[in-house]
Amino acid sequence: MPTAITMPKLSDTMTEGTVVKWLKQEGDTVNSGDVIAEIETDKATMDLEAFDSGVLLKILAPAGTAAACKAPIAFIGEKGEKIDEAAFAAASVKEAAPASASAPAVEPVSAPALPLPTPQAVGGLVGRAKASPLARKIAAENGVDLSRVTGTGPGGRIVKKDVLALGSTGGSGGSGWLHATGYIGKGDERVPLTNMRKTIAKRLQQSKQTIPHFYQEMEIDMGPCMALRAVLNARLEKTQPPVKLSFNDFVLKACAVAMRKAPVVNAFWEEDAVRMNGSVHLAFGVAIPGGLITPVIPDAQDKNLKQISLEAKELAARAKEGKLKPEEYTTGTFTVSNLGMFGVDRFSAIVNPPQAAILAVGNIVAKPVVDANGQIVVGQRMSLTLSADHRVVDGADAAIFLKEVKDLLEAPALLVA
Repeated sequence: MPTAITMPKLSDTMTEGTVVKWLKQEGDTVNSGDVIAEIETDKATMDLEAFDSGVLLKILAPAGTAAACKAPIAFIGEKGEKIDEAAFAAASVKEAAPASASAPAVEPVSAPALPLPTPQAVGGLVGRAKASPLARKIAAENGVDLSRVTGTGPGGRIVKKDVLALGSTGGSGGSGWLHATGYIGKGDERVPLTNMRKTIAKRLQQSKQTIPHFYQEMEIDMGPCMALRAVLNARLEKTQPPVKLSFNDFVLKACAVAMRKAPVVNAFWEEDAVRMNGSVHLAFGVAIPGGLITPVIPDAQDKNLKQISLEAKELAARAKEGKLKPEEYTTGTFTVSNLGMFGVDRFSAIVNPPQAAILAVGNIVAKPVVDANGQIVVGQRMSLTLSADHRVVDGADAAIFLKEVKDLLEAPALLVA
């Protein structure tokens, strides 16, 4: 009997995935363990391995198609076997229901301000409206949601004229398309949401709507850190492997150490309890095409500055290639977001739930300051802004943490002692 290959659930926040491309085609022989497709999750592109051996009989979800977790996307079996797609589709809908029912506990979504179109589910596939290839092409080029189109073709299939008809009723003057977000004119482009962008939108909206944020900022004298970094890098560039410490490495290490004095900053809000995390799993923001991701340095409290630097660079490189495993970006207990390399002087970041705080790091700026002798001199200053969940972290806790980070960065020898 043919076996259904289903859309895997590759992270806690994943509710659907998109088939990026198939590496095996219908009729190809597949061995257990073969990588048969690439799947885009909510944060990365992952390989899909076959659990069974046989022949790839049927692909249900072509490249570019989204499917709910556990929905069948292909069949594998013996050559020439018949497939009862309807039976598998019905079974998949029954299996998928509990997963979607539990999703709101993780990502509650408030009622939208405007009515949203209901996605069509055909055979467990999300958004797979019955439509001709040409109709799909025209819809994609013009950002038309096929779930809003009434098909007039055989069996309700959406054809070219149905898509054009929707556009003509929405546009003015026939040169554009009218969407819920406004008129689309010449030169405008609607970029379909990736799974990553959807997840970012949901989580950050959830954070700002449900977490009572408060903010504290301190300005750091980075002169001592700049001097020590130059000395250390001169020595470390001759080691194997060579190491080049960044200012962010110093900030990461300082945060891991500062948690000793303010452990509540490294906690989770869990509705009926505050979880005090025993280890510092230090996440840091990395910009990647189409979004951002937060790789995690596990047990950062036990690692020295060099180890943190090497690990951070290795994780960031794999993050940009979309090669992180889910446990490498979903297990953080505290996050550092640094935009200094982009020239941002200061900013406030949004807490990444269930974490209780996030530190925003700005650029190092040369500016006039008053020294210990009352003289105006050129100083090197960097802003740190802590955003915290006031349900977990009190103002004094945040101040203790920030003060400790400041003291460590202004006496950086303590970070390498």
